[in-house]
Amino acid sequence: MTGIPASAAGGSSGARGAASTPGASGATGRSGAKPAKGQAGASVAKSGSGPDAPSGSGPADGQEGARSARGGKLTAAAVNQASVWNVANLLTMLRLLLVPGFVALMLADGGYDPAWRSLAWAAFAIAMITDLFDGHLARTYNLVTDFGKIADPIADKAIMGAALICLSWLGDLPWWVTAVILGREFGITLLRFLVIRYGVIPASRGGKLKTLTQGVAVGMYVLALTGWLATLRFWVMAVAIVLTVVTGLDYVRQAIVLRRRGIAERGAAAEEAER
Repeated sequence: MTGIPASAAGGSSGARGAASTPGASGATGRSGAKPAKGQAGASVAKSGSGPDAPSGSGPADGQEGARSARGGKLTAAAVNQASVWNVANLLTMLRLLLVPGFVALMLADGGYDPAWRSLAWAAFAIAMITDLFDGHLARTYNLVTDFGKIADPIADKAIMGAALICLSWLGDLPWWVTAVILGREFGITLLRFLVIRYGVIPASRGGKLKTLTQGVAVGMYVLALTGWLATLRFWVMAVAIVLTVVTGLDYVRQAIVLRRRGIAERGAAAEEAER
């Protein structure tokens, strides 16, 4: 009866209704979004990936990681220790065990019996052959160890020294030849130990050739040879002596270079630490 349109009256009442119930509309808006966030937060908290989760799982994970690290170190140490007992190093040890047997055969029955000398030559040949095999196996199958690099030349010198001393003792080889060869061999071995703090000097190709020539020459002297074979062994021994001296000087050069490099690297490291 007032003449106000129904739409306007409805609009006013709707506006008044909306204005009179602000909490309802706000509640309706929050009910569409807020609870979702709360549920997501609850699910994150349950899954242990929320911000507060590391406080409960961190120490356990850290202890487990520490145990894994310690286990890995122990396993690596065990592998490194076991790697020393590989087939190449076992052959080197076999050569060392052959030394006393060779001496016994060489000096049996006065040292001039061809049969005993032949058996001594067989023991000497086995030792020389194992020297070729252990080096090949170590390089082919990655069995090279610091123990092998040091023990291999020692085993070579042990069997070679025993043969040379026996031959000179029996009068088959001049003592000066034994002195030159053994002086070089033990001198280079001592040099290896002196510079081992800076690194290991590996056996060179020249050194291997020297070892092979010495083995052939000494093996020919171990056998009771006569005639032109006795003359031939004299010249083979002469070549072995030349290689012995030349390769010995080369090892001295390598040791000097290795020592200088090691001193320079240590000095550079000390300067870097001071900075």
